[in-house]
Amino acid sequence: MASAASVTSLADEVNCPICQGTLREPVTIDCGHNFCRGCLTRYCEIPGPDLEESPTCPLCKEPFRPGSFRPNWQLANVVENIERLQLVSTLGLGEEDACQEHGEKIYFFCEDDEMQLCVMCREAGEHAAHTMRFLEDAAAPYREQIHKCLKCLRKEREEIQEIQSRENKRMQVLLTQVSTKRQQVISEFAHLRKFLEEQQSILLAQLESLDGDILKQQDEFDFLVAGEICRFSTLIEELEEKNERPARELLTDIRSTLIRCETRKCRKPVAVSPELGQRIRDFPQQALPLQREMKMFLEKLHFELDYEPAHISLDPQTSHPKLLLSEDRQRAQFSYKWQNSPDNPQRFDRATCVLAHTGITGGRHTWVVSIDLAHGGSCTMGVVSEDVQRKGELRLRPEEGVWAVRLAWGFVSALGSFPTRLTLKEQPQQVRVSLDYEVGWVTFTNAATREPIYTFTASFTRKVIPFFGLWGRGSSFSLSS
Repeated sequence: MASAASVTSLADEVNCPICQGTLREPVTIDCGHNFCRGCLTRYCEIPGPDLEESPTCPLCKEPFRPGSFRPNWQLANVVENIERLQLVSTLGLGEEDACQEHGEKIYFFCEDDEMQLCVMCREAGEHAAHTMRFLEDAAAPYREQIHKCLKCLRKEREEIQEIQSRENKRMQVLLTQVSTKRQQVISEFAHLRKFLEEQQSILLAQLESLDGDILKQQDEFDFLVAGEICRFSTLIEELEEKNERPARELLTDIRSTLIRCETRKCRKPVAVSPELGQRIRDFPQQALPLQREMKMFLEKLHFELDYEPAHISLDPQTSHPKLLLSEDRQRAQFSYKWQNSPDNPQRFDRATCVLAHTGITGGRHTWVVSIDLAHGGSCTMGVVSEDVQRKGELRLRPEEGVWAVRLAWGFVSALGSFPTRLTLKEQPQQVRVSLDYEVGWVTFTNAATREPIYTFTASFTRKVIPFFGLWGRGSSFSLSS
């Protein structure tokens, strides 16, 4: 290549006349010739024929003063550039670094034609009037644009990754919910299947009993009817025979015979007794438990598919010092002994209450509170707004951000603007609390019998938190979903 030959020619021009190698730390003497500093120093140390004479230039023999070496920095830079070119020439140019037309290294960029050019291309007429820049200078603004694009793209990629992570978590939650609902459906249908089998056995047994009683009464009826028919047949035969006799024989005992026939009353047997008939008519009533169970099954299935189980844990930062929380934060027990709990803005200091660890800002959620009250104890449950008063007296009413019911020893009260004692079929031992945030319903039902207890209607705009209160030594409650 022409470039390799040119580099070799340039390298020959910067050789030291003494060592014949490339100049190292070139210095210039009085005559203008250049040598390596080390080579010239050693040359001056060689004694001449006349010790008093000055050394002479190895090339032109002109005398020079040993202390007059002048560093030639410009030549040193030229030597460095030539060595760099030699290295490039030795390694060879890649096809992407060399001009395809001339084989020379590409140094320039034509802004007008967006072409990369070598020296010979630049001198060509077609680019003479164009804007030329060195490659690095031309690339600089584009690099800046690339950096801006990379910054934007990386930011968008991070946003997409965040969306992906968030949506993946959401999908996992949905998959968990679907799995939970699947188990609920399987469990509910298994319960229904068992109940239906039991009801089928009961109803079939009752039908079997009715069938046996009907057959028994049929046998008794047939026996009674057969006896009556036999007796009437005997009387008929006796009268027919007497009627065919002569007058003298016919008149013998005729009155007693007629009296016997006339006074003979037919017993009209009944095939089905009134009692058995009533049992048959009452049989559809035996299916009422089945109807009630089916209705409860459908209501429960609809409810469980419509509401999400809330996996609640109690927040120890909010619990009153008289409440003992279990390690799993699923149970609380009342104690007159104060716990060594540091005071903080979240903790209740007068009302013996505790909040759930996580609040609710939307959706439909349900959880179950199991109550174990000692004599004279009480348990309060519901939801409160996140800014509910924690210090001092707590007024349990909707105006203060509290929607709750209280189960006391022997009665249940809805804590509305004015407490209302509720009339229930039985005292609940388990209460299901259900929250529909968007609709604004807080519903309480007996978790065992599904008997409605009370429903609050509100308009939620801020976070609400499951709320629990407890009083009475030995009283406790536990949570489940």
